[in-house]
Amino acid sequence: MAESTGTKGLTAIAVKNAKPRDKAFKLSDRDGLYLLVKPSGVRYWRMNYRFGGQQRTLSFGRWPEVMLSEARDMLLEARRMLAKGIDPLEQAKLEKIAKSLAAGNTFQSIGDEWIAKIETEGAAPMTVKKARWLLGKIYPSIGKRPIGEISAPELLLALKKVEATKRYDIANRIRTACIQVFRYAIVSARAGRDVAADLRGALITPKTKHRAAITTSDEAGALLRALDDYDGMPLTRTALRLIAHVFVRPGELRWAEWQEFDLDKKVWTIPGHKMKMGVAHSVPLSAQAIEILGEIEHDAS
Repeated sequence: MAESTGTKGLTAIAVKNAKPRDKAFKLSDRDGLYLLVKPSGVRYWRMNYRFGGQQRTLSFGRWPEVMLSEARDMLLEARRMLAKGIDPLEQAKLEKIAKSLAAGNTFQSIGDEWIAKIETEGAAPMTVKKARWLLGKIYPSIGKRPIGEISAPELLLALKKVEATKRYDIANRIRTACIQVFRYAIVSARAGRDVAADLRGALITPKTKHRAAITTSDEAGALLRALDDYDGMPLTRTALRLIAHVFVRPGELRWAEWQEFDLDKKVWTIPGHKMKMGVAHSVPLSAQAIEILGEIEHDAS
């Protein structure tokens, strides 16, 4: 039996002064709310109700984490649910499950999942590496946040931290990577909106600077002579001389392997896994390029 406290219900002082007994007992408030006092002194806010012909008990938390006024607000919300034919206990279970799922669906967990997806689908290793690097820049700010709870202002604040270092291009590229993660979260039913897309135009976009191009044979000749006269590191000099004849990305030249070169057929075949698009690329080798490769082989032997 619950002890009555009158029509006005409990007071904050009565709750605070409730002394534990040998057995648990209840102090009634109003509208079905009561305080269950355990022999240990722990106090819980609860209500009993009937739903579908069954007696049920709903807990609103423990005092003093939940104060009297807060418990009354929770009771009122539960009674409103009952009036609509909703079982507040089942609703509380569903909300708990939803929060658990949201906690597991963090931006970082979904970002890593998206990277694993594109890697499995055959994205070039360099593409995967860049995506992982870009997202790694934003993980410290929003990585542990449930992706469905991230707002556009919150993401903008994280991107502005990168922008503040004057790395404008990197900030924009991170936003582009975030768009891919949010879109993946949407199609996998873990987010409802791509907030990264909402930030279009919010970041500084530096004006593209067009570099002077070599357009004549005289200018090309002057460049090649300058490379021959370069007196820096021998390996750097060799790489500069070679890249002028093969026109590949620096990383592709850096990671080249001898088995990729067929000097008899005068061709260098870069495997697909080293290319951005994942497709093998054949590079014709000029007589000068073959001569430079011969020098490298001689120096290595």
